[in-house]
Amino acid sequence: MDLVGKIRFYEDKNFQGRYYECNTDCPELNTYFSHCNSVRVDSGAWVLYERPNYLGYQYILTKGEYPDYYHWMGYNDSIRSCRIIRNISGVFRICVYERPNFSGQKFESTEDVSNLPDRWQLRDVHSAQVQDGAWVFYELPNYRGRQYLLERGEYRRYNEWAAVNPSVGSFQRVHSD
Repeated sequence: MDLVGKIRFYEDKNFQGRYYECNTDCPELNTYFSHCNSVRVDSGAWVLYERPNYLGYQYILTKGEYPDYYHWMGYNDSIRSCRIIRNISGVFRICVYERPNFSGQKFESTEDVSNLPDRWQLRDVHSAQVQDGAWVFYELPNYRGRQYLLERGEYRRYNEWAAVNPSVGSFQRVHSD
């Protein structure tokens, strides 16, 4: 499924100053703006990256207005690359595992989980299989902390979803509009 998306990056808070409109993946945004303090997502779901070439902190944004970087849980005003999230459907299913290579205890979900340790008695997730949809892992409960996008596929180790450690406190489904 090929999605059409539209996102606008503003240099200043509250949608002020110079802006850049984007409707496709972009590995290097630095040529269009020096810093980003607000964002409007007109359509689609997007993952923004702190560094060029889809590296660094990830921020997952869906349709809406983000008047400053705190509203997308940003750590700073640095957005250097972005891409539209594919594999979005109305069906969601994920399995997380206690150990690498899909071993140990397993937890399966089709719904958002705001506090994984309350539901699973474990906090560390070492591997995951996304059967349907796109999901966001959060380092802390209640959808806080670092964010990691997981699209349909297999992740044998936590570093395959770009995490620096296996802590997953919550996760939720990504909806496009």
